[in-house]
Amino acid sequence: MKKTTVLYWIFTGLLAVGITMSAIPDVLSVAEAKAVFQHLGYPMYLLPFLGIAKLLAVIAIVTPGHPRLKEWAYAGLVYDITGAFYSSISIGEGASAWPIIIFYGVLAGSYIYHHKKLKESGRAHLSVA
Repeated sequence: MKKTTVLYWIFTGLLAVGITMSAIPDVLSVAEAKAVFQHLGYPMYLLPFLGIAKLLAVIAIVTPGHPRLKEWAYAGLVYDITGAFYSSISIGEGASAWPIIIFYGVLAGSYIYHHKKLKESGRAHLSVA
């Protein structure tokens, strides 16, 4: 159980830091974030919305309890990362999408070890109900 918990927090910590670092510029509508959104062709009003959604997902994932909310947060981050990956490929910048692929791995690690932790503690049935 200790190994599972340590690995869960390593993956979850990396995920939380990475997503938070990408969310703060979005929430604040920093010039660089605006430039990326403009380059991708997205409307500016979507920028702070996505930033706030990412921050809420991080909060849901790192706080204890609320297994269904965690599931939704993980799903939301999958949609966010998939959208970023698709957007990079769509504008012909697939080669620069490698950090996004790393985020997929970190997200998957956090999710997998979250469920292993639940299973080991005997609460696995709570995340599905």
